[in-house]
Amino acid sequence: GKFPGYCSFSLNLKFADIPNGLAAISKVPSAGWAQILAYMSFCEISGDQSKGSPGAAGDFGFKVLTSSDPATKTKKLNSELANGRLAMMAIIGMFFQDGLTGSAYGDWALYTDSPLRAFESELGVQDPVGFWDPLSLTADGDVASFRRRRAVELKHGRISMLATMGYITPEVTGKFPGYLSQSAGLKFADVPNGLSAISKVPAIGWAQVIAYAGFCEISAGTDDFKSPSGVPGDYGFKVLTSSIAEEKNKKLSAEIANGRLAMMAIIGM
Repeated sequence: GKFPGYCSFSLNLKFADIPNGLAAISKVPSAGWAQILAYMSFCEISGDQSKGSPGAAGDFGFKVLTSSDPATKTKKLNSELANGRLAMMAIIGMFFQDGLTGSAYGDWALYTDSPLRAFESELGVQDPVGFWDPLSLTADGDVASFRRRRAVELKHGRISMLATMGYITPEVTGKFPGYLSQSAGLKFADVPNGLSAISKVPAIGWAQVIAYAGFCEISAGTDDFKSPSGVPGDYGFKVLTSSIAEEKNKKLSAEIANGRLAMMAIIGM
């Protein structure tokens, strides 16, 4: 709850009349903001924060987080830093949510004007983050652009899943017997794992890899996302399917999630 009584007698403004969150900014009288700014300025300039002073390191003599044990004191001060970092993220998130829904604890359902609602039912919208678009690429609500990005995401995810398995498999199961290139006298066993393999594979080998990748890219076409009846990422290769719609959606959502994980995995590797 709020303080009893008045925030401003002259304006007949009670504390109970002031809403929470960003809406309070317009309710607080200008004299109230002046007092807040004056106190902030006093706190800012009253302490010595010159280079090398205790104030420069955040020590203004207000001894709450202290201890006679140096290890305990350090632990408390580290906790303060960690909690401060968390709070900085939290208050920005609350400002953002307040601006969208009208409340710092507002329900997403209250933000009825969000263009993201056009994509809330799409595959890949999964707990705990729901529809996650930190760069606001879908802020314009353009369905065509979303379908193209989804097709690209699926394609990159599939390639990354294959790449991740290709990176791991030789380490676990070994390599093919025989020669990668008889003319160069190069056996599969001679090719190292990982990025070191790039310089070992002959140019003609890379030409074959690039040619096959180009064939897959061109032959698939773009009907999957350009055609209104198309499904992004559907090239007729029916592996993840089911006669039960719920089961099929579960499998396709799992493919997207695994593809996202694989993209992070192969970059990390």
